[in-house]
This record gives sequence, structure tokens and C-alpha cells, in this order.
Amino acid sequence: MKNLKVYKKALIIVDMVNGFVREGALADPHIAKTIAREKELIEQYQKEKQLIIFIKDAHTEDSVEHDRFGGALHCIIGTRESELVDELKAYENGENTISLEKNSTSYIWAKNKREGFNFIDVLEGLENVEQFDIAGCCTDICIINGVNPMMNWFDEENRRIKVYLHTDAIDTFEIPNVHRRDDYERAAYMLMEQQGAIKVKKKEK
Repeated sequence: MKNLKVYKKALIIVDMVNGFVREGALADPHIAKTIAREKELIEQYQKEKQLIIFIKDAHTEDSVEHDRFGGALHCIIGTRESELVDELKAYENGENTISLEKNSTSYIWAKNKREGFNFIDVLEGLENVEQFDIAGCCTDICIINGVNPMMNWFDEENRRIKVYLHTDAIDTFEIPNVHRRDDYERAAYMLMEQQGAIKVKKKEK
């Protein structure tokens, strides 16, 4: 794993994979509207030489998580669905980037099996980080299920960390009469703010 002590802040891009944006049973093309802002955040981090963490949903066909979504197979390891969208894929292998894969709706358990470390290892290594910026999808599933346990981990370790939710770089899906984007986002942000996370967005010029 990289030397993480040099970083003062980290950007987490959650699940901006084809399987949630471009193709497959759980994709919603509306989420693609966040990509431009995510690219801006990534390029800002590159310029400042701070850490970028890509989280990618990646399952086997027998993953039990599929059952939670009506049995819909999604983001199968080795398929395009488990890869970052093309606009972000070009940034994945930079000197200041880390990629981890997750088999649940929480990135707190995400792993880099190739190099043998996990997300908690990253948090422990980032001993000088003072700020995390969060972007990606989905607000009410993988964002909240990653942010809230991460905030709890900071509490457990007595670390005062600012966590910023970039609302113009975060989105969730819409299913008419079933999953209303506005309602689920409102509830998710309320619960994340309760944990101490802070909503922000780019200032309009």
C-alpha cells in the first residue's frame, strides 16, 4: 500500500461504475449528471497531490446481496458493469489513487485483494488526514452505508475529521411510485448530517 501519511485529505468516489450508470439491471442514466462535477473534484485533488479513493461494486454471481435487489445480478466481477465509467476510468491508476472493491452496500468493508489491504487499513494509514470529500452513488444506499460507519469509526478512534457530502456530485436512482429520488435523498442526508457529515456544493459564479 502507498505511504498514506503524506496526505491531508482524501476524496472518496463511490460506485461510479457502469452497472449503476450505463448498463445492467440497476443502472440509472440520470446518475451520469454527476460525472462532470466528480471530474472537477478529481482534477482538483490531482493538482493538490491529495488521495483519491475509488470504490467499485464487484460481486460474484452467488453474492447474497443480489437477493436484496429482487435477485437482479449486478456488477459481476470481470464484467464492464464492475468497471468505472469511461470518464473516470482514466484517473484510476494515478500515483495518488487507490481502488477497492466491495461485495456489500458499505464501502467500510471494501478490499483491494490484489495488494492485500482493506478500507480500514487505509483509514488507519491516513493518520494525518483532516478532511474527507464524498461523491458518487447511491445517496441512500452505498453512500450512507459507507459514510455513517466511517463516522462511527472516527468516533471510536477519537479522530476529529471533517466529512463533506458534495451534493452536486452525489445522486440516487428513481423508480416511479417505488423509489422517489427526492424522498430517499432527503432521508439519507438527514441521517448523515446527524452523524456529523456536512452538505456542500460548488458555488455558482
